[in-house]
Amino acid sequence: MVSSNGMAICRALSSCILFLACCWLCVHEAAAEGLVPALYVLGDSQADNGNNNHLVTLLRADFPHNGVDYGRGNKATGRFSNGKNFVDFLAEHLNLASTPPPYMSIRNNPSNRFIYPSGVNFASGGAGVSSETNKGQCISFDQQIDQHYSGVYKALVNQLGQNMTLARLAKSIFTVAIGGNDILNYVRGASRLVRFLRFFRYRPSPEQFIASLAQSLEGQLERMYALGMRKLFVVGAAPLGCCPVLRKGTPRKECHAEANELSAQYNVEVAARLRDMRARHPDMRYSFFDGSTALLDYIKEPKANGYAVVDRACCGLGKKNAMFSCTPVSSLCENRTNHIFWDFVHPTEITAQKLMALAFDGPAPLATPMNVRQLISAT
Repeated sequence: MVSSNGMAICRALSSCILFLACCWLCVHEAAAEGLVPALYVLGDSQADNGNNNHLVTLLRADFPHNGVDYGRGNKATGRFSNGKNFVDFLAEHLNLASTPPPYMSIRNNPSNRFIYPSGVNFASGGAGVSSETNKGQCISFDQQIDQHYSGVYKALVNQLGQNMTLARLAKSIFTVAIGGNDILNYVRGASRLVRFLRFFRYRPSPEQFIASLAQSLEGQLERMYALGMRKLFVVGAAPLGCCPVLRKGTPRKECHAEANELSAQYNVEVAARLRDMRARHPDMRYSFFDGSTALLDYIKEPKANGYAVVDRACCGLGKKNAMFSCTPVSSLCENRTNHIFWDFVHPTEITAQKLMALAFDGPAPLATPMNVRQLISAT
């Protein structure tokens, strides 16, 4: 027979074990929970993780050698990378269950398809701020906002109601990476315009071009705000003149000065437009990452940052491996971790990982007025 004292001890032990088990479950569930409800991604090939796979376009990456280092399957997913892109690393930093799926892969699924714990990716390789940039070869930024994201917003309202949708979106992170293709087309088209269209087509000055680009972007971001965006992470332009595709065309194979200047000017203008938006919308918070400054540091100090090759693509053909994008017949470098560039314009997986770490936890002036970690908790 068990004494009354023994029974009391057993009940106490049982309660203690149950309490500890509940605590463990709570901690486990909290650890598995994302830091934000969802991540919504818009932009160009920096962020595209498969949307262009569903288009009839030359701007695709769903074939080798792309994805040569992606997971265990070495699968070409549509990312313009040897492995993951910055969105994958952002999703990891946010502790999301997975990277947001490409919109084009889920748009025909059942009606509850858009309530994913990780959000949705709308980015399309080749897209620009201007709808004329690579028109017909990609999903333009305007289409991403006004058709695809707008459709998702309406679906969420139908499923959750207006108030719950706005509450969910207000805590989510919206990521925008756009503008690089506009600048590339402006710079690459300059010589052709001078030779063939000098007297037949107006070409804005660099200052006019950047001002117009930033103004258009501001209007697009305003439309996103009207559709529930409250926390915005903007990735600024990289130093595009140092990409192999532009470097190979310079006399000494150095960084293209005009392209780098345009990238820097664009970042300054975009940062100013974001400050203006914040002043108009007190409930909006943002983080702007100066990708140009960050990447230039890697290019100028390669050894200190773990690189050996800064001026040549890992995958490609021709001078600097920059004649074409990465294809199955391209030459492929053996060591992808010591190259900054994967192909003629996109970074390697390791570079994307390093840059995302800076954007997430880095200091000003690289991440302003706050980094992504601070954006998550901003009220």
